[in-house]
Amino acid sequence: MSTVQSSNQAQSTMPTMPALARALPRVEDEIRVLATSSSLPIVNTFSGRITAAGGKRLRSVLVLAGSLAVSGGITDKAVTAAACVELLHAGSLVHDDLMDNAEERRGVRTVNADWGTGPAVLVGDFMLARASQAALDRISPFAASRLAQAVTDLVEGQVLEVVDLYDVNRRPDNALRSIELKTGALFEVGCVLAAHCGDADEATTDAMARFGALFGLMFQILDDLLDLASTSQRLGKPVGNDIRQGVYTFPLLRALTDDQRALLAERGRELTDAELTGLLAELRQTSLVADTLAHCTSLAAQAVRALPDLPDSEALDILRELPGAYLDWAASQIG
Repeated sequence: MSTVQSSNQAQSTMPTMPALARALPRVEDEIRVLATSSSLPIVNTFSGRITAAGGKRLRSVLVLAGSLAVSGGITDKAVTAAACVELLHAGSLVHDDLMDNAEERRGVRTVNADWGTGPAVLVGDFMLARASQAALDRISPFAASRLAQAVTDLVEGQVLEVVDLYDVNRRPDNALRSIELKTGALFEVGCVLAAHCGDADEATTDAMARFGALFGLMFQILDDLLDLASTSQRLGKPVGNDIRQGVYTFPLLRALTDDQRALLAERGRELTDAELTGLLAELRQTSLVADTLAHCTSLAAQAVRALPDLPDSEALDILRELPGAYLDWAASQIG
């Protein structure tokens, strides 16, 4: 796989393009500065620890490669935009961990586990606000507005998920709408800021937004599939977490039989480890994987078609390759 080699570190998910390789460390430095910019050392301790744990940094690549494809260069504003999107993402994960009562993420203790519920809310809020503030100060009012809108989308997507918890009659379209807002919005705003930092016109910006939204939707569906069809050894965390937490995802809802639906309706909140293991084994014997991968293949193709008409370049090639490459990586983690 030429573009996506691993899901764990930015360096291994990036193509070896010199301009990107030079810009990514700058993004990391900017993330560190923003995450530790509170006047309160204890906030900096937790915010800095969360962001230092790393991640895929795929959103950073979209911003940097997008700006490079649009304008032929990566400006300081594009670096800041990438850092802002990553900080917004990290802040949303602090809130996710709180809602899930998670004790660890990426091998690091969560804020709620170490400091408590209330402080975790505040640390997440700080990170979200700091991202929009940095965008206003260092990029433009437009960038700050779009990041603030992304926060609104994140909240609404999470609310849609919460109101449907443990609902076996949740419609697949409702699950899709939730992740369009929760995940797609972050990919979308990254691509919008990439175009904005590259001084793109409105048509190019709209096309980049569409690419990001479709890529983000595909990304989350694949993540949901891996929770059902991968292994704890491959993922580095237990599988079946979504079912246990009552989050009935798009791939699951399309695959459930009447008997499985009845099981979740009766036992969803008290599902035993044995029942969950049995359900996952049954699901893996169905067309769940094939159907979901086919759906994601279609989304990847739609995303590539949505890209704006730009001069051919290595950066544009990266954007074209990323959805399919990530799809290939996810498929390799199944089983």
